Amino acid sequence: MTITVNTTRAGNVSIGALTRTGVAAAAAASAATMIVAAGGHAVGISLDMAGAPIPVQGVGVLTAVFSLVGLVLAAVLSRTARNPRRTFVRTTVVLTALSLVPDVIADADPATKALLMLTHVVAAAIVIPAVARRLRG
Repeated sequence: MTITVNTTRAGNVSIGALTRTGVAAAAAASAATMIVAAGGHAVGISLDMAGAPIPVQGVGVLTAVFSLVGLVLAAVLSRTARNPRRTFVRTTVVLTALSLVPDVIADADPATKALLMLTHVVAAAIVIPAVARRLRG
């Protein structure tokens, strides 16, 4: 089976390069958030929310999924926005802030909430700059 990557350029952006960078950033962010979650758990921070444990691997999977959603957003903006980089950064920073809301209101210990919010910030700190560098503007 052969997979072909579309490398059509939108402005100065190669979709293939954007995709490669975004997938690599998503993988790095997933690994980093799992390390943060496992580290927090190792020092005694519960990973229980509403009485149910959150698996460390689940943190990584969700990080990958939402990072890839961000990559799709970047690809769309690279073709439609006047200034894709600025629009992507502003949008994803707002979305990252909004992603903290469920953790704030969750049925969990304050330390658990803080640890989960830290994973969001770690993922954003890895993915947003990496993807933004590939966008024009």
